Amino acid sequence: MVAQPAFHCTACGAAHAKWAGRCDECGAWNAITEDDAPGPGVPRGRVIALSDLGALPELPPQVPSGVAELDRVLGGGLVAGSAVLLGGDPGIGKSTLLLQAAARFARGGLATIYVTGEESAAQVQMRASRLNLGASPLRLAAETSLRDILATIEAEAPDLVVIDSIQTMWLDSLDSAPGSVTQVRAAAHELTTLAKRKGTAVILVGHVTKDGSIAGPRTVEHMVDTVLYFEGDPGHQFRILRAVKNRFGPSGEIGVFEMTGRGLVEVKNPSSLFLSERARRTPGAVVFAGVEGTRAVLCEIQALVAAAPSGQARRSVVGWDGGRLAMILAVLDARAGLGFAGMDVYLNVAGGLRIGEPAADLAVALALVSAQSGVALDPECVIFGEIGLSGALRPVAQTEIRLKEARKLGFTGAILPVRPQRARRRDADGDDTGDMALREFADLPAVVTALFGPDGQGSNRV
Repeated sequence: MVAQPAFHCTACGAAHAKWAGRCDECGAWNAITEDDAPGPGVPRGRVIALSDLGALPELPPQVPSGVAELDRVLGGGLVAGSAVLLGGDPGIGKSTLLLQAAARFARGGLATIYVTGEESAAQVQMRASRLNLGASPLRLAAETSLRDILATIEAEAPDLVVIDSIQTMWLDSLDSAPGSVTQVRAAAHELTTLAKRKGTAVILVGHVTKDGSIAGPRTVEHMVDTVLYFEGDPGHQFRILRAVKNRFGPSGEIGVFEMTGRGLVEVKNPSSLFLSERARRTPGAVVFAGVEGTRAVLCEIQALVAAAPSGQARRSVVGWDGGRLAMILAVLDARAGLGFAGMDVYLNVAGGLRIGEPAADLAVALALVSAQSGVALDPECVIFGEIGLSGALRPVAQTEIRLKEARKLGFTGAILPVRPQRARRRDADGDDTGDMALREFADLPAVVTALFGPDGQGSNRV
C-alpha cells in the first residue's frame, strides 16, 4: 500500500490532508508544502521499549550559574541535555546576558562553548574584556555552518553550548537562505536532538518580530524545553527576563536586571527599585501589588486624563493591555457613572515593567478616577483586585504574598476586594500583614464613593 502524501505548513508546522492556499492553524498564505512520500520497500521501524507510568525516574540535576536572577527563571539552574530559547528586541542585552552567564558556568566547572554567528570573535572578546570576563575558561567560535558546529560539539563534548543566534545558522543541504523558516526549523531540530542525545545543554538566541514574538516557526518553541523573553524599555535601564515556558520550573517567573557600564547587574529587590522614584501624593498615581511568577512585585501605575482638543479622544497605554483599559473605562462609565468621553487618557506602568495579570484592574481604575478628579490617594496604600463587567470586585490569588511584600516595604494600608472567610480567619490568627489597615470592597461603585465621594469628583477627599 502506497503511503498518502502529507502536507505541512512551513510557518507553524501544522499537518494538512491536502494542499490549500491558506493554513487553517496560523492563517499564513502559500505556506503549505507537500512532503516527499516514502517509496516502496522502505524498512519498517524498530519496536520501541515501553515503561510503566509508576516507574519514576530520578529528577535531572540542575546546575546553578551563580546569577541568582537567571537561576530563578530557569527553575534553579541549567539541566543537562536541555534546550533553552531566549528571545528579545535588538540591543536589549541578550548577548551580554548570555556571555556573562556562559562565563559563570565556565568558572563553575562546565565545559562551555559560545558560538556567535552575528559578530566576529574579536568583537565578543572586546565585550568580554569590558565586562571583566577575559580570564574565564570560556571557549569561543565565530561560525554559521551548522554542519561544522555539530561536528565540533560531537568532538569536544561540551556541557553547554550557546548559539547566538539561531537565525544565522544554515544547513548546506537546504536550498533556502539563512533565517528562513525552513533553515530555522531544521537548525533547531538538529541542535535539540543533539542536546538530548549527548547530554549537552544548548541555549539558542532568537530574533523577535515587530509584535514581540520570536521570529520563525512556532514549532521551534515546541521543540525546546524552556522559552525565555528578555524585555525592557530602551528609555529605562531595567531589564526583565521572563519565562513563558519551562519544563523544569514554574512558567511566568521573572528575573530583574539593571543595565550598567559593567554589564547586567542583578536586582535583589525589584519592588524597591520600581518604587524608588515615585512621587508623594500625586493625583493619578497609585501603587499596585502584583505577582510575577512566585514573587510579589510592587510598582507604580500612573494615569493622566485631559480634555481632547481635537474632539477625538486618544488612548495611550505603556506597560498594560490596551483592550483591558477600554474595558475598565466602559465599566467606570456604565457602573460608576464616570464618563471619559471626549477626554484623552494616558496610562503608564513606571519603570518599564509590563503587567499582564487582571489583578491590576482596580489599581488602574482608581488611578483614572484620581487623575480625572484631581484627588490624590494615600501613597502608603497598595491597591489590587480584578473588576468584572458588572462592576463587582473579584478576589485575586496570592493575596497574602502581596500584602506581605507591601508591609515589608513600609506600606500601612491596602485596598482590595472582599476576601473569603478563611482568609480573614488567617488574619485573626496572626499573619504577615501585621497592623496594615485593610479596606475591602465588594464592587467598584463602593470604592469610588468611599474614596472620592458620591459624585466621584472628590467630595470626600482622601
